[in-house]
Amino acid sequence: MHILEISTVLLVIASAFSLVNLRILKLPLTIGLMVQGLIMSFVILGIGTVYPPFLDKATALTQTFDFSELLVNVMLPFLLFAGAIGVNVHELLKDKTTILFLASFGVLFSTFAVGSGLYWLIQQPFLGMSAFGLTYVDCLLFGSLIAPTDPIAVLAMVKKMNLSSITETRIAGESLFNDGIGVVVFLTLLSIKAEGVENITAASVGLLFVTEVIGGIALGSLMGYFGLKLLKYIENEHIELEVLVTLSMVLLLPLISHYFHFSAVLGIVVMGLFLNRNIDTDKEEEGVQKAMGDYVYKFWHLIDETLNAILFILIGIEIIPLFKEVQSSFFVLSFFVVIWVVFSRWVGVTVPISILSIRKKFEPKTALIITWGGLRGGLSIALALNLPDALGEGKSLILFLTYAVVLFTILVQGLTLKKIVK
Repeated sequence: MHILEISTVLLVIASAFSLVNLRILKLPLTIGLMVQGLIMSFVILGIGTVYPPFLDKATALTQTFDFSELLVNVMLPFLLFAGAIGVNVHELLKDKTTILFLASFGVLFSTFAVGSGLYWLIQQPFLGMSAFGLTYVDCLLFGSLIAPTDPIAVLAMVKKMNLSSITETRIAGESLFNDGIGVVVFLTLLSIKAEGVENITAASVGLLFVTEVIGGIALGSLMGYFGLKLLKYIENEHIELEVLVTLSMVLLLPLISHYFHFSAVLGIVVMGLFLNRNIDTDKEEEGVQKAMGDYVYKFWHLIDETLNAILFILIGIEIIPLFKEVQSSFFVLSFFVVIWVVFSRWVGVTVPISILSIRKKFEPKTALIITWGGLRGGLSIALALNLPDALGEGKSLILFLTYAVVLFTILVQGLTLKKIVK
């Protein structure tokens, strides 16, 4: 299928699923689309058992495009920018140390806790997983790709929770920044995997990490600052020009980041905060023009909703080929892994909150809400698909575990989050 045909099919399915969710399921959009995408994959598998050529065609569809490439380099920048321009940036700046500490400690702790836990589990004889040959670095790679929460899913849920402004900003900000840190940790570990542990020094790892993080933040700040000046010069009535400028910036930043090996994810988030809808470009008068006109923000909201819908349809399609390689032991292992991932997330959130609460005020049960609101989504799956094929069956195992965690967090945690908050 050509790109136009694929886009048409995805948009038609996304529209139909959104309508079904609106009128029948009446679930939060993210959860409703995930449920229907999962049902669609099971229906395709069911038809495929009766008529195998149908399953082959469905599987071939997933091979016509690179999901990891599509999400990380095309969809994610648009989704993150749309999320960043809507965050309460005033609250974010007042609480920036809390958010950055939560994001960095949480990702690093979860990476090593989940990776070490998985490595210990696959050594247990009753699971029979030792034959997959996963090394400790491979397990850490799984820990790094499952540690960051999905800001797209999290932001969609948090907006409907009626939380206090400060708690909502902490959850949204932590999710936006742990994404970027998680990708940097994943790429660092992938570099160690490719070059061999024996050829990697602490200095080279530190340099790679600092280049990605500092470079991404610096580039995002630079483009955000000049973008803000340019948009102020254009003035808000020129809507079409503002749309073109913002689209160009969101597409340009990842290209520059890739060339200099900066983190495009962090860069996009920082640039989005500069062009935030809550920032006034002239502080002398209260409530004067924002970075962009209201219609431009509405345009980005439309982009956000559309790509979000397509993303969860793609997740449902991408899971189809995986079922061919699933073993019964995968389900047993995934049960333990899901519990350990949630527990690691809780510890990774509770420790920094306990330290920060000495000087800062937190609402009761904030750690529980942030833990249970830590939904995983398309980014984790894209990173899992980006693992080297040299892992063999080990890659299939990691992919299955990733899907298991994503499904649990979105379906179970997402559906019960409102009750937890109450």
